Amino acid sequence: MIRFAHPDLLYLLLLIPVFMVAFLLLLQWKKKARKKFGDSLVIGRLIPDYSKSRFTIKFIFLLMASVFLIIGLADPQVGSKLVKAERKGIDIVLALDVSNSMLAEDIQPSRLERAKQSISKLIDELRSDRIGMIVFAGKAYTQLPITTDYVAAKLFLSTVTTDAVPVQGTAIGDAIELAMKSFEENNMHSKAIIIITDGENHEGDALTKAKEAADKGIHIYTIGMGLPEGAPIPVFQGQNKIGYKKDRQGNTIVTKLNETMLQQIASAGQGVYVRANNVSAGLSKIFDEINKLNKTEIDSTMFSDYEDRFQYFLVVSLIFLILELMVIERKSKWVRNLNLFHLKQQSQ
Repeated sequence: MIRFAHPDLLYLLLLIPVFMVAFLLLLQWKKKARKKFGDSLVIGRLIPDYSKSRFTIKFIFLLMASVFLIIGLADPQVGSKLVKAERKGIDIVLALDVSNSMLAEDIQPSRLERAKQSISKLIDELRSDRIGMIVFAGKAYTQLPITTDYVAAKLFLSTVTTDAVPVQGTAIGDAIELAMKSFEENNMHSKAIIIITDGENHEGDALTKAKEAADKGIHIYTIGMGLPEGAPIPVFQGQNKIGYKKDRQGNTIVTKLNETMLQQIASAGQGVYVRANNVSAGLSKIFDEINKLNKTEIDSTMFSDYEDRFQYFLVVSLIFLILELMVIERKSKWVRNLNLFHLKQQSQ
């Protein structure tokens, strides 16, 4: 099997017919120019060393050198053998809390923004692992099905806001259940769920769902976004912060990290819990733990191992260039002296 590493360069071969037409026009112009000076026999005697055939041969050599040079630059490659490439990895579903409490700024710039920044860095570290994304508040929704398209993952991540889920709350149990459904049932891949939340106002039976996931071989890891002392929830009007959320009595609401709940969920899901802070969001530590899981084959691809052959074409091109340099347009002395008609007259 033959292919070209740079096939776009082959379009340069379209210039070859252009050069040929230009050469023919040049020959025609030279012929007309000589006729203007006088009879062709007289002109021939005035410039006895001129050789039309040598001029043509030099052009042909240059043309062939150009053809082989272009093909060489396009780098023809020959597939010599088939190679099997295996990709091994882990299926990971990220469940990101987008409730209003994630707008708290005890972790800068906010709990949600810091979580998104860390997820983006995690995606950059992925190689053969597959990743999916769920957003949740009072309900859980699939933001991105499990995929190896990391560009799409970062694109979907950039669109996540607290407006993604209209129902407020923190339904961790629903998020775990939806994450379990996101995995393919019949594959044997190692599976992990990473829950990123402040854990406050949890709804649903999160512990029961975590144990159910563990029974299916799915590990659950939790990251607590927020500090124990908590922080008020900012209220925005457009891009401007106009104050903080208050209860019915007019008191500022302080959202606090429910660390105990997240520890229990991680324990039930046979994973680990990490608390985020202003130095680290904890995803790198979680990813190190996930990498300890057995990585299974996600897929395999058969491809040809190609070898470059450009050097042969470049050598041929160089040979034609050398030949072109060796050919002199003017006739050599012994050819000029070879006059058959003159020899015939002497013999008579």
